[in-house]
Amino acid sequence: MDMYGQGSRALQDRYNARKVADLIEKATTVTSFDDDQFGYKDFIANATYFFLATSSGENTDCSFKGGPQGFVRITGPNSLVFPDYDGNRMYKSLGNIIDNPNIGLLFLRFDGEEGNRYLRVRINGKATVHDDHPLKAEFPGAKRIVAVETKYIYLNCPRYIPEMTLVEQSAHIPVEGQEQPVPGWKMKPGIKEALEGSE
Repeated sequence: MDMYGQGSRALQDRYNARKVADLIEKATTVTSFDDDQFGYKDFIANATYFFLATSSGENTDCSFKGGPQGFVRITGPNSLVFPDYDGNRMYKSLGNIIDNPNIGLLFLRFDGEEGNRYLRVRINGKATVHDDHPLKAEFPGAKRIVAVETKYIYLNCPRYIPEMTLVEQSAHIPVEGQEQPVPGWKMKPGIKEALEGSE
């Protein structure tokens, strides 16, 4: 099972990089969360956001997903779930997953801790969307659950990641028992009326 596609392999050969690519894959890639020598589980369990890449035909999408610490949950050696919260009703990520379940997840940290090896983790896998899922009730505010069967889990070089400090979490992150503010775009004429009855 090769992590690299034909295009990647062609460029590795063109630029005499296949040996390096194979060494990096062997040194930093695992196929199971049970093989956790790099601390993937803790990194993901503490994440408050990640980036999700999906595609369908010529339509591609990269989306920011945020939530409270623990909103991405590892559920098995090769599986994780995350909630789908209230959004803009375009369903670009979820729609792409319906058409093409192959996805990429990118987890980042920007705190710039000296010697921290866990500033960037990438996951490739297959996703499914569930309106009703056994874990849905455990995520306040979840509209749906996205379940991911992981294929590759790997560290990525953090050298170009800037150091930044978190000022505060988004006020829109669902918290059990609390009302979240209504985003301004939902109150615009035309949109407010169109949103009625949608979910």
